[in-house]
Amino acid sequence: MNTPSTPTPDLESLRKAVQEFRPNPHRVPFNGLKPVHDSIVELRRQNASYSAIADLLQQHGVKTSRARVAEYGRIVLEGGRSRKRRKRANTAPVANALVTSQTPPAVAAKPTPAMPAPTAAPGNVPPPPKENSTYTSRGPRIAKVDQLSPEEAKEFEASLKSGSASKP
Repeated sequence: MNTPSTPTPDLESLRKAVQEFRPNPHRVPFNGLKPVHDSIVELRRQNASYSAIADLLQQHGVKTSRARVAEYGRIVLEGGRSRKRRKRANTAPVANALVTSQTPPAVAAKPTPAMPAPTAAPGNVPPPPKENSTYTSRGPRIAKVDQLSPEEAKEFEASLKSGSASKP
């Protein structure tokens, strides 16, 4: 019978290869900045910016960038401490709640002709609010005459009449 044979691993040669392994020097983090560590520490102690340190190092033959020097400073010099981040505002959607008016509208509203609902909302216009929504428009605040109390409605109508009477 034919049985598949599995090759036995040569563990001794594997151990030898692991001991002799040297990583690619270009893949070692901050390999180019480690020789100038003391200079970077001294410049940071003198409050030099990472950009100024990078420029100075480049002028003296060290191949680096501002971003690389800044990353070196955060990870190596500061010990990998995380920077403070601004907390995001909690923008959870407001749950729809029934909106009930405390007083029924006293002024009879004019019946509006039935209009078909628009099929698509144009551009950046938000969708119209539903009746049971707590949605509030960010546009101009306009008085809703149908929600005024009877006394307020009379005052409003009187102000409209006196305003139109004073115009020529």
